[in-house]
Amino acid sequence: VVDRIKMAKDRRDRLSQSLSTALRMGEGLVMINDLENDTVTAFSRNLMDAENGISYEEPSPNTFSFNSPYGYCPTCKGLGRVNTPDIDKAIPDRSKSISKGGIVPLGENRDNTTFKQVRNIAKKFKFKLSDPISKIPAKGLEAILYGTEAGKAKRRSRYDRIAHDRVWDVEKNGLMNMISRWYEETSSERIRQWAEEFMTISDCPECEGARLRLEARHFKVNGRAIHELAQMDLHELGEWLETAEDGMDDRTKLIAKDILKEIRFRLHFLLHVGLDYLSLDRPGRSLSGGEAQRIRLATQIGSQLTGITYILDEPSIGLHTRDNERLIAALRELTDIGNTVLVVEHDRDIMLASDYLIDLGPGAGEYGGEVVAAGPPKQFLKEKKSITADYLAGRKAIEIPESRRPGNGKYLQLLGATGNNLKGVDLKIPLGTLTLVTGVSGSGKSTLINETLYPILRQHFYNSLKRPMDYKKIKGLEHVDKVIEIDQSPIGRTPRSNPATYTGVFTHIRKLFSDLPEAKIRGYKPGRFSFNVKGGRCEVCGGSGMRVIEMNFLPDVYVECETCNGKRYNRETLEILYKGKSINDVLEMSVTEATEFFKPIPKIYRRLKTLASVGLGYITLGQQATTLSGGEAQRVKLSEELSKRDTGNTVYILDEPTTGLHFEDIRYLLKVLNQLVDKGNTVIVIEHTMDVIKVADHIIDLGPEGGRGGGEIISQGTPEEVAKNKKSHTARFLRAELG
Repeated sequence: VVDRIKMAKDRRDRLSQSLSTALRMGEGLVMINDLENDTVTAFSRNLMDAENGISYEEPSPNTFSFNSPYGYCPTCKGLGRVNTPDIDKAIPDRSKSISKGGIVPLGENRDNTTFKQVRNIAKKFKFKLSDPISKIPAKGLEAILYGTEAGKAKRRSRYDRIAHDRVWDVEKNGLMNMISRWYEETSSERIRQWAEEFMTISDCPECEGARLRLEARHFKVNGRAIHELAQMDLHELGEWLETAEDGMDDRTKLIAKDILKEIRFRLHFLLHVGLDYLSLDRPGRSLSGGEAQRIRLATQIGSQLTGITYILDEPSIGLHTRDNERLIAALRELTDIGNTVLVVEHDRDIMLASDYLIDLGPGAGEYGGEVVAAGPPKQFLKEKKSITADYLAGRKAIEIPESRRPGNGKYLQLLGATGNNLKGVDLKIPLGTLTLVTGVSGSGKSTLINETLYPILRQHFYNSLKRPMDYKKIKGLEHVDKVIEIDQSPIGRTPRSNPATYTGVFTHIRKLFSDLPEAKIRGYKPGRFSFNVKGGRCEVCGGSGMRVIEMNFLPDVYVECETCNGKRYNRETLEILYKGKSINDVLEMSVTEATEFFKPIPKIYRRLKTLASVGLGYITLGQQATTLSGGEAQRVKLSEELSKRDTGNTVYILDEPTTGLHFEDIRYLLKVLNQLVDKGNTVIVIEHTMDVIKVADHIIDLGPEGGRGGGEIISQGTPEEVAKNKKSHTARFLRAELG
């Protein structure tokens, strides 16, 4: 006890001296005993919680970084999300019995040790392995899943370390813990992938998605921890920063002044390029190409460098027409300070806002490669040789249909969708129509369709393990028989993949070559004409026509095989000719050329005709998949779907299919989509391009803004009905398109 004192105004100096003494003797800790109320309160000058004794290290920038061991949550290592075993994935159908494969991780081998242990549990809890899982006593099922060891049926934390047994004891530790341990501790990628099939990603139970350790979450500025600021969308963060200094004392304001100025400066450029709906903690892999590009663009604007040449490839990807003006202003800002900006783009607004236009053509592939027009926009629009100029000047246009399809009277309904920023959305899609899902960037389109509706349909038709985002109910599944997502991902990731193999037409071509008299005399089968099978292919390059040169620290380099000169096959195989053409000559043909060449062969002609109908007449049959653009790959997939016999009850889902497409390509794409709908199918397209939106049968418009300001359906109906809506940004531009 340093002092006993009865408080009064004239005792202030004594109290101050006593506190100083107590803090010195207590090494920064002092306790005040209020004798009247019989309470003891602790105070500390150190970074510690004086009540419970938890102390903190002196903070540094690393303390607040989820990429640093000093700052990240030790449980999720700064990811904010963890993989945990999912009972619904392990037991997808509770009407099945264990003996019929109802518990999927147990497998089908009934003689293994795991199955014997499950039999012991069945005897103990008095049920049969032939009983439906829904009839198994709760304690028995709990024992199988979580074990019977001390604290029966008590679920182990995923993070509890369980001793390595030579054989996993399901009876003792449970199936779910087995999956957890094998996922975490195995060195086998195959076993890890197996375990991952029965797990789901959820918020980390330790940090609840904040990514940071407890100590870092305790530091606050104006009542906000750093992870709370990272979770705000950029628009909301901007508003908070404007008033951040209001609650600070003079000393804190002095410290914060320059830092806040720098943060506001950087944030301004992100808002400037239309990214106000993103949050700082958004995972990089979830960003679209256009979003990632605009973030880099904001960085460059902020750097204020001059004399630089910037090259951008379609920065308008994923951007609503409303936000184009901001993007154009950002690009203009770069040129105004003395830089040169080259943009590869198909967007009408950006083209017309440019200083100079260069148009390549006249066609695509081997029919292009020339500069057909160049000049300032006013001069460029007068060019007669350019298809681009024709569309920009209005001499050519994608026509608005005379009537809209009403659908077949049936609907697919998704009720109460609440994933990400969705606010209990009720979605109603008329079947047998071309339905467009529109809205400003970040309004919830992808969450609603790609992450909720599509996984529901995949689960229903194909027992997919991917879980949809939260929703209440789905209606109308009985009116649909399958779902197909047609995206712009490559049709293959190696030079071996090509349009001929992907569409299946190559199988029929190989059969044709093997049926030729010369091939029969030599005993050649269809496999002889496959560049993936030993026998007919060039063994030096393995049938790829290319040699791979591995470069340390650089991407692999592909060079033409010096043995077969890129022809993929050996000399004997190339000697078999159909109408004077070898199998390699056929692969070198363009689709247009091959369509005419194989006209007498219906099976081949029909598939090639479909490829030509989607505007891909210029690509070659053997063109490497790695050289196809996203739009070309998507149209190859569409042609493959068109060539199939369908039931007319299929749902097709496309996410921004116009990415990378010229006006003329969009016309071809719409022709294909309309063919699918004319057969009775339903096509759902997420899109920003007005040329596609204006031809829809039905529009579902989300908004009104992005991020937290979106997540609601603000308008739906035919384009003419949606155009009348005063709240919708899409409607404003749609009115201009519809005249």
